[in-house]
Amino acid sequence: MDILKQLKTLAEQVEVASLRTESTTVEFEANKLKTSKVEATSGLAVRVIREGKLGFAASSDERALDKLSANVLESAAYGDPVPLDFPAPQPPPQVITYDDKITDLSIPKLVEMGQAILSHILEVEPEVRVNISLERGISEITVRNHTGAEAFVKRSPLSISMQVDRIEGDDIVILFEMTGTTVWEADFMALARQIGEKLRLARRLTNIKSGKMPVLFSPSGALVLGLPLMLGINGKNVYTGISPLRDKMSQQLFDKKISLVDDATLDGRYGSAPYDDEGMPHQRNVVIDKGQLNLFLYDLKTAALGGAKSTGNGGRSLFSPPEPAPSNLILEAGDTPLKDMLAGIEHGLLVEDVLGLGQGNIISGAFSNPLSLAYKIEKGEIVGRVKNASIAGNVYELLKEVSAVSQEQQWVYNNFNLPYILLPAMNVVAQEVG
Repeated sequence: MDILKQLKTLAEQVEVASLRTESTTVEFEANKLKTSKVEATSGLAVRVIREGKLGFAASSDERALDKLSANVLESAAYGDPVPLDFPAPQPPPQVITYDDKITDLSIPKLVEMGQAILSHILEVEPEVRVNISLERGISEITVRNHTGAEAFVKRSPLSISMQVDRIEGDDIVILFEMTGTTVWEADFMALARQIGEKLRLARRLTNIKSGKMPVLFSPSGALVLGLPLMLGINGKNVYTGISPLRDKMSQQLFDKKISLVDDATLDGRYGSAPYDDEGMPHQRNVVIDKGQLNLFLYDLKTAALGGAKSTGNGGRSLFSPPEPAPSNLILEAGDTPLKDMLAGIEHGLLVEDVLGLGQGNIISGAFSNPLSLAYKIEKGEIVGRVKNASIAGNVYELLKEVSAVSQEQQWVYNNFNLPYILLPAMNVVAQEVG
């Protein structure tokens, strides 16, 4: 039985999504191989518009179609009135998201990769504790609807993450890095080298006095600025009225050095795909253009409720209906080399990682975080690691004045491509280390 065909006779609009995933994971814990596992999930998720109301149901049993049909119709009877239209057939951009070299990675090969990463880090710091996770997979989604549209996406995600802890008495250094791709990159050791360099720089401990000073955020450190922005541009938060940006469209809100793009059309990137999870073609969305707010990220539902158009940012899992989700968020590079940014700092701080990232009321733009890893800058040179320091501020105020944005960019946490960002003055609170 074709559930789409059946439901077309019972509802005005119908969408059927078939999702399948398979993942192979190898994990190292405390410098030793801990486990390997293979997991697979599949199922159907159905949405209907019946008498103007939206219904949703999902099942991992693809044979129980009668029950799934009954559930989605019952859901619609009590659903929200939503004036959305499922999309008609549309051509997508050509995007490379699948590579046999990733899907063919065996458990022994993943173990070999993990051991190479572990060996490199232990050569730099033999006493650290290292946790590593390598996950490769296959994901497929097919979205069909009553208009005859059929969108198919096949991806081969590979993600490598690692945490490194160095504990010496009451001196604790915690580093976390993650990178992802859908196209095989032979230099999988790049992440290990980055952590190794951070560990080398962290060996020397120094003091910094509390006060207002220039603060340079590395790409990983810049996430503390990026996460509030990500929530602020989310169409659901805009529609529900909790985003501070909700009534700021077309306003000059940030320094002209700040341009933010959501782009799922990049070959091989972790968040790329030709379609979103509702069958809308992906596109390059310029969210902030030289400091001016240009658009919000919408799925079909929030766009309909907010009187806007979908930006192709519907993201879903099997048992969760679509919601707005970024694909690849890119803070565009500036025109200043990193070495010149450092050279211009007489006395300041380089932030690499914060503790408690994403915690607190970040939707407001506010953050207050202890620093997991930060370095003191004196006369253009990194002179040592700073311990027991913290920063606080509000991104909507801080990003109004930016001293420089680097030419260099780095992919961090799979989906974010960020440069170094230099803010002219921030309050830094530090305890002197004896």
